[in-house]
Amino acid sequence: MSRYRGPRFKKIRRLGALPGLTNKRPKAGSDLRNQPRSGKKSQYRIRLEEKQKLRFHYGLTERQLLKYVHIAGKAKGSTGQVLLQLLEMRLDNILFRLGMASTIPAARQLVNHRHILVNERIVDIPSYRCKPRDIIMAKDEQKSKTLVQNSLNSSPQAEVPNHLTLHPVQYKGLVNQIIDSKWVGLKINELLVVEYYSRQT
Repeated sequence: MSRYRGPRFKKIRRLGALPGLTNKRPKAGSDLRNQPRSGKKSQYRIRLEEKQKLRFHYGLTERQLLKYVHIAGKAKGSTGQVLLQLLEMRLDNILFRLGMASTIPAARQLVNHRHILVNERIVDIPSYRCKPRDIIMAKDEQKSKTLVQNSLNSSPQAEVPNHLTLHPVQYKGLVNQIIDSKWVGLKINELLVVEYYSRQT
């Protein structure tokens, strides 16, 4: 299944706020979630919706998300928390969290178009896994700096997470540590996502 490129508000109305997908808000009167046709949601539907929240927020294909679940399952610690840490440490997400891109799709475009340096080297892979002490900055070209500056000016993100440091004048961000899962800005039950995939296999 490919990456979703359809109407973003449709997903927000169904799943709730997805800040990584879009920073816009539905018009007044149209932002109500679609109500289920029947009264009570099935357990399968609850798990499916949590999985879809994660997938659309981070802009992943089904195959990519499944791959992250497998990696998290082999790591030490809670599979759900490791999964969130893996997703949060992606380069496109770090740019979004720093406010250097307004959404995760915008961050992916910056990376794909080679506007971003990691430790002074161009990285054009949005899924690049950042590590503590990585330095992320705009390329030293006017176009790259302008794109980042526009995002910093318009970014609704008032607060940068504790695991990151932003130096806006230098168009630069620093990864201080692996993210604490409490800082993930998405209301999600990651255990239900793990359960969803465990029941599929």
